[in-house]
Amino acid sequence: MATTFEYSSESEITRAILKGFSSDLNEYAESDVIVVGGGPSGLMTAKDLAERGVKVLIIERNNYLGGGFWLGGFLMNTITVRAPGQKVLEELGIPYEEAAKGLYTTAGPHACSKTIAAACDAGAKILNMTRLEDVVVRDQNRVGGVVVNWTPVEALPREITCVDPVALECRLVVDATGHDAEVVSALERRGIVKIPGEGAMWVEKSEDLVVEHTGLVHPGLIVAGMAVSSVYGLPRMGPTFGAMLLSGKRAAEVAYDILKT
Repeated sequence: MATTFEYSSESEITRAILKGFSSDLNEYAESDVIVVGGGPSGLMTAKDLAERGVKVLIIERNNYLGGGFWLGGFLMNTITVRAPGQKVLEELGIPYEEAAKGLYTTAGPHACSKTIAAACDAGAKILNMTRLEDVVVRDQNRVGGVVVNWTPVEALPREITCVDPVALECRLVVDATGHDAEVVSALERRGIVKIPGEGAMWVEKSEDLVVEHTGLVHPGLIVAGMAVSSVYGLPRMGPTFGAMLLSGKRAAEVAYDILKT
């Protein structure tokens, strides 16, 4: 059967893109919470906060979201989740199988897609291909927002990279940038904090410790996911994602409690 699409001119398409993007950027130049990093912990933080009516913006430096959730370990896209992390899979409607007692597997692309959709459906907005350049610092070194630029700017030759960034304000920033802990590292570069970096892999201990230490690390700044390991010198966990999901939920709880005060 033949299909005939409704006519739209090239200029109409361009205007539609400009109108939608500029409208969102204008609205979210000031948010309640900015989540830096669109991996599993950041997505869960954004989802849970947005479901509670919090105005949330996700900043992601890549053109895709999900971080390691897409790939699992060693470029094998089977995701492992240790109990009780499977409860989050159930919450999101992600199918999984039991691989061993207390250990579950799911398809990375399916799990990632469901998590992204859940954050979007809850009302979180996403600004991807956007990298963190610095933080906005207020009185007594409180974090009050982020300074961002387009990711491709970083790839330009040094002699033509004079592209000024823009600032986005918020009441709280969540560092969910993974191993690099980019937001906390921005504070470290300014001599405000000092972080030890993550320890060697120890799955048995790491996931519990990451969730336990998720929370406010500096006024205005919450740390979640693998960034927690880097900030507190905790062991890394390798390709298992239960703590990433539960850390994201924990970060949302902490943020919501702060916002209510």
